[in-house]
Amino acid sequence: MKILIVKLSSLGDVVHALPVLHDIHQAFAHAQIDWVVERSFAPLVACAAGVHSVIPCDLRTWRKSFWRKDTRTAWAAFQAHLQTLAYDAVIDLQGLTKSALVARCANMAPGGKRFAMAHATHGSGHEAPTHWVADVAIALPRQIHVVARSRMLCAQALGYDLPKDAPDNYGFLEFKNSTFKNSIPHASDTVAFIHGSSRADKCWDEACWVQMGLRLAAQGNTIALLHGSADEEARSVRIAQAVNAAAGNVSRDGSVARVWPRMGLDAMLARLASCAGCVGVDSGISHMAVALDLPHVQIYNFDTAWRTGPVGLAQQTSVFARPQPTVDQAWQAWLQVSQCKTTA
Repeated sequence: MKILIVKLSSLGDVVHALPVLHDIHQAFAHAQIDWVVERSFAPLVACAAGVHSVIPCDLRTWRKSFWRKDTRTAWAAFQAHLQTLAYDAVIDLQGLTKSALVARCANMAPGGKRFAMAHATHGSGHEAPTHWVADVAIALPRQIHVVARSRMLCAQALGYDLPKDAPDNYGFLEFKNSTFKNSIPHASDTVAFIHGSSRADKCWDEACWVQMGLRLAAQGNTIALLHGSADEEARSVRIAQAVNAAAGNVSRDGSVARVWPRMGLDAMLARLASCAGCVGVDSGISHMAVALDLPHVQIYNFDTAWRTGPVGLAQQTSVFARPQPTVDQAWQAWLQVSQCKTTA
């Protein structure tokens, strides 16, 4: 069976969809699963167990320059690639016009079908071309966690039962124990701070990060600060400087908090996999840490953790308060999750 998954963006949404790979292979051991995704997220999908081929696209770029010859050439090459295999099932997990367009471009095997959601679920976008293109539009519960939404859609499309009470498997457990992970600097006492978000109103105050860093330093931990933009890098530097100054630079190399260099998603996944745990806001990289099954506290300024946050694992939790959680709330959550063993 040849299956094409269409889940293009964004980072957190792509991470949340990854467990469908494990589910499908549990039902169809020899299934060949290809995945269309925005090029910037392709290295992450390629790290997940169970994906046969990652097909990168550049829709975000192409739609900004659709009139240019090189864009039309690239689009034609992308369409040609989707015609090289005949798929038995194409499953649109995005639910938007752009993903419907990609699904429409795929070559279908005789009797093959395109599947998509029949409607929006709470907090998720949905556009009419999705079910216009689909041969089968599947109704789902309106109130549903984003991971469960993708898993349920694939199960109903392909006709298998989801295992009950089984934790989400994102396909990174083997990756955590790989030689790639073991080749990077040892970080078993390091807690990663994932403070950046594409939305400023999801961020936690810098002073809170500093206080959280000092409490971790007092327990013998070091802090790693991640960033994906110039603004986030500047914030990382400020937090690290404040933590190091207040902690008295007690570590062997003179710094409790370190700013990691900017890196690709595959390299970041490996670095995160070696950490003792993470504290993060609601962001794609934070969801990567959840997928790695690390002890993790996710900080929410909005009551949406039920839909996107970690569920079902003792070593992962979310903390919600308005206008934002306090350091004490985050700290108590960290003490709870850090005492739990991961399944890896």
